[in-house]
This record gives sequence, C-alpha cells and structure tokens, in this order.
Amino acid sequence: MTNFIRVAVALLILLAGGPAQATVKILATTADWGALATELGGDRVNVYVATNALQDVHRVDAKPSLVARARAADLVVATGAELEIGWLPVLVQESGNPRIQPGAPGYFEAAAQLNLLEVPTRLDRSLGDIHPQGNPHLQLDPRNIAAVAKAFTSRLVVLDAGNAEYYQKRGSDFDTRWTQAMARWEIKAASLKGVPVVVMHRDQVYLCHWLGLREVAAIEPKPGVPPSAGYLGQLVSKLSASPPKLILLNAYNDAKAAKWLSERVHVPVTTLPFSVGGTPEAKDLFGLFDDTVNRLQAASQ
Repeated sequence: MTNFIRVAVALLILLAGGPAQATVKILATTADWGALATELGGDRVNVYVATNALQDVHRVDAKPSLVARARAADLVVATGAELEIGWLPVLVQESGNPRIQPGAPGYFEAAAQLNLLEVPTRLDRSLGDIHPQGNPHLQLDPRNIAAVAKAFTSRLVVLDAGNAEYYQKRGSDFDTRWTQAMARWEIKAASLKGVPVVVMHRDQVYLCHWLGLREVAAIEPKPGVPPSAGYLGQLVSKLSASPPKLILLNAYNDAKAAKWLSERVHVPVTTLPFSVGGTPEAKDLFGLFDDTVNRLQAASQ
C-alpha cells in the first residue's frame, strides 16, 4: 500500500469516527431560544438569532436578510403567544419554506408547551397590548425553561432521528445542570420573597411569580402604552405613601420614565438583563439567571 493510500484510508477512518456535521439549521426569534438551541443541539445544529437583547421583540422588521435565513431554516423556534405576531408570520410566509410553516415539525413555539399567566377573560384593545393566549414573557421563570427544553429535545429527535441519542444525552445533561442551578438560585433569592417592586412593562410577571416579588405598580398604565405626565404624577403620589423597594427596568427599555420616577420617590432603578446578552454577565441562560438574581440581591440590600 502506497503512502498516499495509507493517508487516504486514515483520513476516511478519522472522518467516519469524528463528530457529525451540523445538520439542523435553526432560526431562533430571541437570544434565549438561540442559547437553548445551542445547549441542546451542540455541534449538530447551526443557530441564527433574529433579534438581540436590546430590541423590543414585539417590534421587529421582517428584513430580506431574515427572509433568506427563514428560507434556509429547518426549524424556527419562537416564543409564541403572539409575542412575535407583528413580524414572524410575515417572515415565515415570505420564506416560502414548507418545513417551517405553523403545524409543520419545523415550527416550534415555547408558549405551546406551558400554561401561561395572565390569560385575559376579556379581549379589548382599549386595555392595551394584551395577548389572547396569556402573557408571553415566559423566559424569566427557569421552570418554564426546563419544560420547554424537554419539548425542544423531543422536536430535535423528530427532525434529526439519526442523532436522536446525541440530543437525548444533551437534553438529560442540561436538565440535570439546570435543576441544580434552579435550587441554587432559589436559595440565594429566598430573601426577595415579598419585596415590593415597580415594573416597567408586564414582562416581569414570570420573574415576580417565581421569586415571590410583590409587584405594586407598573410604569406603563396599560401594557405597551407609554405613561403620560398625569399618570406618572399619580404614581408618585401612590408610591410616596407606600414606597417600593426597587424599580425594575429591562436592558431594552427606555430608562427615562423609570429614572424620573426614581428621583421623585427615592427608590433605586435596577436594570436587569431580561434576555441572554442583556448584560455582559448574561452570556448564556445560566448567566442570565445568575446575573438577574445577583442584581436583585445587591439592590435589595
């Protein structure tokens, strides 16, 4: 056997025994689902995230570059519950990609795996930007992440059955690490239970529900409706009589109204990452909750 043939055979053996190439192209609507896709899919997936942590995911343009990503995708991972209603349906339709249409295996919504909070009993747009299926800002309760991860793993197995064992192993490993992390976060955040807070938008509901924070007011008079000067004045009167401990702001929020209120009721503004990438420390899902709990703890003390 010549040296050339020996090298060729050795290379073929090496390639056969090495890791498989990424086979599932994933388009995630948010950095959180992109991070989860990476955790569960490892080197068998190629992940592109349509938005970043400093964007309001309600309001995104379905740009031609995103349409091109959707056209090539094997799987779209969205929050659902109409969070992306203003742009994702257009993106999916314009892509002309049958793999990612609603109802197809390549279309996955996190909200569909959960029982959402704040499901409205009356649909009336005069009440603000309400979502008929419930509050879609579900990623700030890590118990929701755990449930979504299990369903997501099952979907990867369906889409790429040849790598089923790989996905199942990564899913099990993630679940173990996540369960341990949740126990750590809950112990560390135990003192936050009952702490009164003001929120900006109705997107801290799941965080408050998980940690037992007591929401006493929202800076937006109705979801998605900017506060008027008159409403902020009423809020100052209310909160001066019974001050909260913290004013919570998300990384993507305009801080102007929160800072104005803070100066008048003498309560600090605490900026939280809200999403993976929202702060330098929130580099992945574990960092998102580490940093969120750390910032709440430091501010409350």
